[in-house]
Amino acid sequence: MSGHVLPLTGSTEDWRGGQISEAAACVLAPNASPWTLDGTNTWILGTSDVYVVDPGPDDPRHLCAIREWVDARDQRIIGVLLTHGHVDHSQGARAFADAAGVGVRAWDPAHRLGSEGLSDGDVIALGDEDVRIVATPGHSQDSVSMILGGDSSLLTGDTILGRGTSLVAWPDGTLGDYLDSLERLRDLAGELSRVLPGHGPVLQSPATVIDAYLTHRRARLAEVAGVYESGVSDPESIVRIVYADVPQEVWPAAELTVRAQVHYLESGETR
Repeated sequence: MSGHVLPLTGSTEDWRGGQISEAAACVLAPNASPWTLDGTNTWILGTSDVYVVDPGPDDPRHLCAIREWVDARDQRIIGVLLTHGHVDHSQGARAFADAAGVGVRAWDPAHRLGSEGLSDGDVIALGDEDVRIVATPGHSQDSVSMILGGDSSLLTGDTILGRGTSLVAWPDGTLGDYLDSLERLRDLAGELSRVLPGHGPVLQSPATVIDAYLTHRRARLAEVAGVYESGVSDPESIVRIVYADVPQEVWPAAELTVRAQVHYLESGETR
């Protein structure tokens, strides 16, 4: 499972990762697809001591590339963090952490290596920086975002992408939680300068990005509600109507999001 579902206005640059700021760099995994965009972004946070966020698929080429990036800069890996447990972000985490002799911290205990997990509000010391954990369920129940303190960067996993808009992976992901998470990030956006997504290029102006996400999601929900209220309740049929402008190769992902939208409508929730 991964993040990409729908087109949304955003950056169209050819994304290859690299050094983004003094304390944030991206090593791009070679797993590009309609679901993963250019590939999974593995983020290296810190300057001398570093955390590796989302080591990505269990691909020796990629895991070696991460290690080579760190070694070339005389950095020391002190841990692995996961934004969530989907395989394109977490599958290589245990092998990478074992080789580096460090632990894996994640929200879901099933993805941890060692005794430490992640909880909302955790502040992880990292030299002159700190990494603040923000619970952002919705794409999945175990999704977290991270604020890299002095760098003013927001690392979002699949909650916000560099292109397109995120899958709400029903039934693990739920639309009410996702909208709440976007609103929470919007409230924090004033202190932030860039979005470091789980897939696709870095985005500037986080508040503008989050506003676009909220507007788009609510517009799609209104479209789904209109079709549903007309008597079409089968998610596959709703996808054919509402997501006709989306490539059919991502319709299975869109159907999961429609199932989340239908559940939201039937539950009577409002956001």
